[in-house]
Amino acid sequence: MALNPLTLRKLRRFRSIKRGYWSFLILMGLIVVSLFGELLVNNRALVVRYEGHWYFPTYGANLPGTTFDLGYGYDTNYRDLQKKFREEGGDNWLIMSPVAYGPNENTPYENVFKPAPPSWMNGPAGHWLGTDTTGRDIFARLFYGFRIAIFFSLAFMVLTYLVGITIGCLMGYYGGVFDLIVQRLIEVWSNIPFLYMVIILFSVIPSTFSIPARIGLLLLVMVLFSWTSMTYYMRTATYREKARDYTAAATVMGAGAGRIIFHHILPNTISTIVTFMPFTVVSAITAITALDFLGFGLPPPTPSMGELLKQGTQTLTTAPWIVSSAFAALVFILILVTFIGEAVREAFDPKKFTTYQ
Repeated sequence: MALNPLTLRKLRRFRSIKRGYWSFLILMGLIVVSLFGELLVNNRALVVRYEGHWYFPTYGANLPGTTFDLGYGYDTNYRDLQKKFREEGGDNWLIMSPVAYGPNENTPYENVFKPAPPSWMNGPAGHWLGTDTTGRDIFARLFYGFRIAIFFSLAFMVLTYLVGITIGCLMGYYGGVFDLIVQRLIEVWSNIPFLYMVIILFSVIPSTFSIPARIGLLLLVMVLFSWTSMTYYMRTATYREKARDYTAAATVMGAGAGRIIFHHILPNTISTIVTFMPFTVVSAITAITALDFLGFGLPPPTPSMGELLKQGTQTLTTAPWIVSSAFAALVFILILVTFIGEAVREAFDPKKFTTYQ
């Protein structure tokens, strides 16, 4: 589908803003890389060649140590298996990920599960950013924590916009009594304390709920208390566009309310929607990090930057690498998204290059 000249002009304007454009490319690259995270950061081997047989443990079933004659029935330690193959010097071999640790894997340091300092000089066998208080690799947890946070925030943005835009457009289009009633309901709903609702909800959720279910409930609660602000922007934009001649022409031609709102008015308010998208992502990442820091966010042992920040503040003098790594990663991501938001806002600003006569 061909884009209209005005949209192309806005996209060219966005590309000309180098700080936002390059931030967009970097963020998209990080998201694409995170989709293949199991191939890059994982304690399972990518491929194993053993006694003439091929195994692909990364995306396959758990293989017990007895599969490779290791003498135990639980999941294979592929780092130890790699050392074994090298010592034997036969035809058996395997390939590990560049970072050979999982996000929830505990590795002892000096025979104790405690924070280990960074050891990036040791390659895949080392902890590039050290380990946390229970011996989990910080780089692995930040890597998967980024993937969870960014897709959580994108899902939050989509659902928030879906609810807020729909209700806001209906308020602006119908107006009158419907508009007044919905405004009063939104005002009442907005006064319900979000943090207390999260605390109450997660205190009554049974521990038998799976981690995906708990994450889904957290997403649902955040959306339910975050859609109201978008309704006011869309209400105002719909009021403005409803008074245009093209809306009157569509009404005369017999178009229904749904077609007028979603096929005529909504496309002409796209600048408002696009401008707020990056900042909505920023607010979602900040909110989920803050909730994790307080202990009411993503359920353990889900990788989370907020959970690492909480650990880091508790071990600031003994293990400063925990808080410094998590803080640097969080700031880097927020800076990228903020730069993108500023560039989008400038590129899609309807007043840009406007001349009043």
